[in-house]
Amino acid sequence: MAFTALAMTVRYMDGSYQFPDGKLLEFVAPALQPSFGDAGLTSFLQPSAFILVCMLSTAYMAHFNAPKFYLELKDNTLPRYYTVVGSSFGISILLMGFITAIGFLTFGESAAGLVLNNYASKDVWMGASRVAVAVSLVFSYPLAFQGCRDGILDLLQVPAEKRTSPAFLNLTTVLLLSTLTLLAANLKDVKLVLALGGATLGNALTYVYPAMMYRSVVKKLDLKGESAGVTVASVSAVLGIVMGAIGTKIALS
Repeated sequence: MAFTALAMTVRYMDGSYQFPDGKLLEFVAPALQPSFGDAGLTSFLQPSAFILVCMLSTAYMAHFNAPKFYLELKDNTLPRYYTVVGSSFGISILLMGFITAIGFLTFGESAAGLVLNNYASKDVWMGASRVAVAVSLVFSYPLAFQGCRDGILDLLQVPAEKRTSPAFLNLTTVLLLSTLTLLAANLKDVKLVLALGGATLGNALTYVYPAMMYRSVVKKLDLKGESAGVTVASVSAVLGIVMGAIGTKIALS
């Protein structure tokens, strides 16, 4: 991802895709060539801005791995764990924020859901970036997939003794992976997947479920002094539901 950020910066700085005379622009499909409007900061006031908010919600959809990372951390004290979480989130935010910005500065509203699709196939820098991103996805995918598989087994209430069987786990993995791969081969617009997934699961995991769990704990333990926290949690849940509903409607339309 760091190499991709560097390659995108090089192409932005050298003007290879600058309209109308960029040296690589002729190799890019018309629909993917740079296009800029004049709305400026007022774009954030438009309903379509919810699409971006929903996409950003997907950043938290792998946090079910947090307990595993804590348990496997050497000398897993809370201060050390906070350092791991803070530094990793900080690096991710800076890197992804930079890639988002440089991609938009290069292609504007024509930036594809997967921005690498905007770059010419003859572009050596971006060709190498595609390989690098593919390697990154292949080796990070199991982290998210394991959570998906375990969650489905939980929903189906599969007995614990059966879930420890290698043969059963292997069969489940192959079936799920085949299904997801088939879906991925037919859903060509990753923007739709991110927007819809963020509007539904992303918002639920980020704003709604944590608030529901917090309210449940306060009620169960009869914590009288947590009324302010309960109010904040309720506002968070309502906000998540509203954003999810608007984001879903816009993504599907």
